[in-house]
Amino acid sequence: MGSTWKAITSNYIINLAFISWSLAQVIKTLLTLIQVKEFRAERLFGAGGMPSSHSALVCSITVGMAKLQGYDSPLFALTLCFAAVVMYDAMGVRRAAGEQAKVLNKMIFSFKDISKVFDLLNEEIEEEYNENTDNIVGHKELKEYLGHTPLEVFGGALLGILIASLLPMPV
Repeated sequence: MGSTWKAITSNYIINLAFISWSLAQVIKTLLTLIQVKEFRAERLFGAGGMPSSHSALVCSITVGMAKLQGYDSPLFALTLCFAAVVMYDAMGVRRAAGEQAKVLNKMIFSFKDISKVFDLLNEEIEEEYNENTDNIVGHKELKEYLGHTPLEVFGGALLGILIASLLPMPV
């Protein structure tokens, strides 16, 4: 176990990735604390928010690979392409999914309040609605923090680049 742990922690790229992701999550949690004046532990591990921990992670890996292998290496090219896909996805697909979750949450919980009006007309509507929503959403809101704005992705990318630039390579 000791030699495995030493092998993992001696990997420069893994260290960059872990430090970048962790620092982004801590910054995100602190910014949320300042903004809403409430500690939200979910922000330590959850997706979305400023800065993007995914962008920080992939950019630190990319810069670290450039430092280790050179800008002309196939591994640098691979990590650069990987970073571009991850950041594009964070701003595109995942952000769209988060926006859809916001709309669905509003629809579901607004309709639930409106459904009380139907109690006066027909109790079966309410019972069927409750049975179906228990199975579909379990009375929990959908996660809305999934993707990122371009600024959040840019912030994460800068953080990852900074960390990889500052963390010295192993000798």
